Amino acid sequence: MNIPGMLTTEQAADLLGVKKESVYIYVRRLKGFPVPTKVGRTLLFDEAALQQWRVDHPARPRG
Repeated sequence: MNIPGMLTTEQAADLLGVKKESVYIYVRRLKGFPVPTKVGRTLLFDEAALQQWRVDHPARPRG
């Protein structure tokens, strides 16, 4: 599915640098995480909202 400005769960995971499963967990558990729009069985995320969320919640260093 290709809608400008919208990302699939897999694309959202790539943008955030996490696994796809983590995105599902974020949707269920994190207050303030961008709420996806459901189109059929596909979750679509607003790309700008995800980018802003990442700015507000920087990735933790691993290691």
